[in-house]
Amino acid sequence: MEFLQNSVQFILDMGAPVFVPLIMLVIGLIARMRFKNALSAAIIFGVAFSGMSLVVDFMLSSISPAAQSFSENTGINLNAVDGGWTSAAAITWSWAWAFLMFPITVLINLVMLAFKWTKTLNVDMWNVWGKVFTAILVTFISGNLVLGFIVASIQVIIELKIGDIWGEEIEDLTGIPGVTVPHHMTIIASLLYPIDKLMDKVPFLNKKMDAEALRDKIGVFAENHIMGAIIGFLLGLAAGYGVQDALVLAIQAATALTLFPMVSKLFMQALSPISDAISEFMKKRFEDREIFIGLDWPILAGRNEIWVSAIILIPVLLVFAIVLPGNQVLPFGGIINLSIVVGALLLTRGNLVRMVIYGIITAPVFLYISTYFAPHITRLADSTGAVNIEEGSLLTWSTIENGEFKLVFANAMAGEWWGIAGAVVWIGLFVIFYFGRKRDNVRYFKEKAENN
Repeated sequence: MEFLQNSVQFILDMGAPVFVPLIMLVIGLIARMRFKNALSAAIIFGVAFSGMSLVVDFMLSSISPAAQSFSENTGINLNAVDGGWTSAAAITWSWAWAFLMFPITVLINLVMLAFKWTKTLNVDMWNVWGKVFTAILVTFISGNLVLGFIVASIQVIIELKIGDIWGEEIEDLTGIPGVTVPHHMTIIASLLYPIDKLMDKVPFLNKKMDAEALRDKIGVFAENHIMGAIIGFLLGLAAGYGVQDALVLAIQAATALTLFPMVSKLFMQALSPISDAISEFMKKRFEDREIFIGLDWPILAGRNEIWVSAIILIPVLLVFAIVLPGNQVLPFGGIINLSIVVGALLLTRGNLVRMVIYGIITAPVFLYISTYFAPHITRLADSTGAVNIEEGSLLTWSTIENGEFKLVFANAMAGEWWGIAGAVVWIGLFVIFYFGRKRDNVRYFKEKAENN
């Protein structure tokens, strides 16, 4: 047991930009790539991952102070501290049983692949922490450790199935073949799917409205650098910055939105040869069986719709935090709400207007769920000693990924009638999404092929 725990910690200490390329190297060699080609692709993937992390960190470090200033100008005082995903991950990995989720995740994936229940091979081992986080919250609320791991295992299965759905769409959005994003933050798309089908019937909202379409409509003002500069400048003014500091933020935002697509091309350069090798390998041995490699969400970060919508939603989340009765959370660490915009990007195929609408609709949900879980996250922090919390304060995460799943299933395991009903409804909505989206994709890609 100690050996397994130490092995897991060794992997985590290397960081995702190191151990994920190592896994990709092994996959490439298994698929009979030449060692030099597999090594080159793996290293470029590590470079892409590190480069994207640098740009994302630059973006967050530029925007977050403006968002904090905006919230401070409101003068409100809420007692739940928003530590964001970084604090949640830190305290999650400090939980004594966290390491068990690694073998459980791998075993479920291998069994589902063997029985052809999934097409996704998930190598995104860093985000195992998201399953552990679910296990912790269910365990705390239900009082049963086994039930915690059962619900986390259900999440693993859901992630693999949604990874099957996203594969073709990610190639369509990024140009990278053979990969998918079985990330738990994208699962919110299944709950928004019925609303998205209604949006299809609204004339203004059923048009193509991604960044490329906007460039066709409004020209230079939709270029990455121009759009980034405008949004950054306006956010700076809203945060109470002077013109000088607002202009600095404008250039920082323009820099990030310009660099995202450049760095994302490295993912394509690294993953295309590995994807081709895997496809050839599967054709020879498994009768043209299709396999998607499951990766972390940054392979989508080159899509500027993510960042434009996330920045627009900052004041929306803060206004809701002020006006919602019963809310205890002042967004800070999680104020860049990737937990909605990544899933919304995939659901809407990059429709920027719909992405913003979904961000507005879900903002109160995120705040109330983070308020609900604040005592339990605080309990975890106190029990592990990973984060120090001031007396009278709570620790939470304002934009908890896949929080609806955690909420209803944790209370279902605790025997609450509304939790059981919510879990049944949640599963029903996911089934509707899964089969409905499969049909949608067949029609969408058929129409796209006919028009090209």
